[in-house]
Amino acid sequence: MRVRNRKGATEMLAENAHIVVENPAEFKGRWAERFGNNHPIHIEVGCGKGAFATGMAALHPEINYIAIDMQLSVLSYALDKALEAALPNVQMMLVDGAALTEYFADGEIDQVYLNFSDPWPKARHEKRRLTYQAFLATYEQILRSEGEIHFKTDNRGLFEYSLVSLTNYGMELKKVWLDLHKDEAFAPLNVMTEYEEKFSNKGQVIYRLEAKFKKH
Repeated sequence: MRVRNRKGATEMLAENAHIVVENPAEFKGRWAERFGNNHPIHIEVGCGKGAFATGMAALHPEINYIAIDMQLSVLSYALDKALEAALPNVQMMLVDGAALTEYFADGEIDQVYLNFSDPWPKARHEKRRLTYQAFLATYEQILRSEGEIHFKTDNRGLFEYSLVSLTNYGMELKKVWLDLHKDEAFAPLNVMTEYEEKFSNKGQVIYRLEAKFKKH
């Protein structure tokens, strides 16, 4: 998600260091201390304006959530939602999702969410896709044994690519949705992102999958 530069975003993040972690590498292996509990930790890589992370945190107070984005202005809007919700189980990081091993110890994370990631449709940009094998290796390292990836997109090309990439990597596909919003049973569990709400209102099909790494 790309937005215009937001005036005062830098100052806003700095003033809310209780939510936006200024030096996340300091908490590598110690995130339980940051949250003040030993609850499972789920991370969203590319959090957009924060609707998903804050929505999930509200529904699941027994889980800690870390919303990650590398765009300053985008994260500032996510911070707006976190401040409004005043949830103790949400933290945020302004970092590159490619460097997650710098911030999390091996096996420290329980689940990774990838929601409406940039599809990078050109073949020469394949390595930038968040379901490319190098990213999968990173997720596998920081996730506990049999940790899971939950992925949503409106882009059929990226979804098909991801199915192949995860399968070739040796992951187990637990469940696949080719039209998520037709699954009435899952609807109460589905927290929508800003993109998802926008696209689904236009009749766009939403794809979703859940996959897990095999035991180390």
